[in-house]
Amino acid sequence: MIPIKTESAWRGTADCKSCGIRDMVLFADLNEQDFNLIHAPIDDLVFSTGQSLYQEGDAAFGVFTLRSGLIKLVRSTPDGRQRVLRLLRPGDVVGLEALATSRYDSEAVALTEASLCRIPTDVIHRLAQNSPRLHWRLLQKWQQALKEADDWLAALNFGTARQRVANFILKMRHATDPSVVTLFSREDMGAMMDLKLETVSREISALVRAGVIEPLDRVGRLYRIVDEAALHAVVAG
Repeated sequence: MIPIKTESAWRGTADCKSCGIRDMVLFADLNEQDFNLIHAPIDDLVFSTGQSLYQEGDAAFGVFTLRSGLIKLVRSTPDGRQRVLRLLRPGDVVGLEALATSRYDSEAVALTEASLCRIPTDVIHRLAQNSPRLHWRLLQKWQQALKEADDWLAALNFGTARQRVANFILKMRHATDPSVVTLFSREDMGAMMDLKLETVSREISALVRAGVIEPLDRVGRLYRIVDEAALHAVVAG
């Protein structure tokens, strides 16, 4: 039995066959025969903003599929700082390393309220051995995770502070409305881009003053891109 963290809200057993985003998640290609191989319960969980799914170094009992919300993967540096490795969006798999190791490589924290399904590792291993469909989907998720990590490193950890912030803004565009962007606390953004929070605040303010983006709320989380060409020009240097 996988322990359930007290700060998460357990909403029962997930119904994978009728999942609203099933075409995006790990079980997208499974058929009726595959589902019959699932004998352990798959938990339907909700985490509030700021709550951890697991800590770096925790024993790994399962993987999570993210249905809604955003998750950040965080790792501590030897000098005690925290670095955000990358962000996970709906459809991503959280804790893939659980399938290869006995420990989680990083801490997973909800950046917004997040709903997830937690799948025991033995369920994944059983399905992977008996279903070529899931085996192929796992390979796709591994490749996607590797590409995202490479893209994140290339886009957000090189270049000037303004280039990093502009790149981050472009990465955080909404899927349904690319002109709208959701940002986070300046401290979180600094950890993602290896910048001081004061630097992040200064660069965002400069983009607002230049008319490149405009705030849509009072807390500095929601923005509209006014001049996308200018953002791309900043990224290009």
